[in-house]
Amino acid sequence: MSKDVRLETRGPLGVVTLDRPKALNALDLGMIREIAPRLEAWERDPEVKAVVIRSAGGKAFCAGGDVRAVAVSVGASSPAGEEPLHLAYFREEYALNHRIHRYAKPFIALVDGISMGGGLGLSLHGSHRVVTERLMFAMPETAIGLFPDVGGGWFLPRFPGEAGTYLGLTGARCNAADALWLGYATHHVPQDRLDALLDALTGARWDEADAHGLVSETLARFTTDPGASPLRAHAEVIDRCFAADRVEDILDALAAEGSAWSEATRSTLSRMSPSALKVTLRHLRLCRGLPYEDVKAIETHLSEAMALRHDFREGIRAVLVDKDHAPRWKPATLAEVTDEDVASCFVGARALTTP
Repeated sequence: MSKDVRLETRGPLGVVTLDRPKALNALDLGMIREIAPRLEAWERDPEVKAVVIRSAGGKAFCAGGDVRAVAVSVGASSPAGEEPLHLAYFREEYALNHRIHRYAKPFIALVDGISMGGGLGLSLHGSHRVVTERLMFAMPETAIGLFPDVGGGWFLPRFPGEAGTYLGLTGARCNAADALWLGYATHHVPQDRLDALLDALTGARWDEADAHGLVSETLARFTTDPGASPLRAHAEVIDRCFAADRVEDILDALAAEGSAWSEATRSTLSRMSPSALKVTLRHLRLCRGLPYEDVKAIETHLSEAMALRHDFREGIRAVLVDKDHAPRWKPATLAEVTDEDVASCFVGARALTTP
């Protein structure tokens, strides 16, 4: 049993508490294997009316998946009969995301603090996503030679305009107001009201109302306005610059803007893995409009392909191990990443003929 997650019932609620604060509640395989069967059991239990997922530690909801352990496992021998970690981890994480995405009962994420990568997988797929004023969220995978997974191919293209393309390529950080504008969040509740909100959900008259409607009504009583979205202020230029289907064309469009924001964005993109940038853009365009099940199938295959490449291990080294933030990408430039190289990452994935 994992000591890093607490699973309990609180009256009519099933409550998941991520409790790995020293690692910013990063999601490891042991935690996934604790959460998944309990969600299944709660979904069948008529006494459990809804599920709440929250975090301990006060700094992060979930800073992502435990990709450092995954990177270390690549190329290492596995115990006899065991699936290699880099295969098991992504497959089981995506299965957990899928269960949340299709959950029959209200699934309420209380997202307080940092939420990145796998943290969005645990929250965005739920029916109700509550964020606090301390939220900082991002999909920073291109900085570690990966792509925005955990359903990123499904939810990023559904953000307004080209905001999802911008976030998926740059890993830009967003706040609570951005989350509401984008559709990541359904409600904003101050952090110091989360305990009262949980009490209100626990004491609600579940047997007298539609469960999803009851949750929405309860959350509405606690909701406050987080203010204007800083990201929305750049929506017009984001839509103009990130509509292209080639990373090189996006960079050219940003250069043509000539603003401080566009130059800073170009600088950010220049630090990301060239291969990851091109694979990510292909992934987001390929998955636009696809049903979630097809996106999940593509991401399962793509994660296996990307985990075996040099840039994933090098990105983990530069960002999470040595922390020198000076990755040596291979190929080192966008020009060296061929269309054939990008296409090879998708061989075997479903729905490849979709425009």
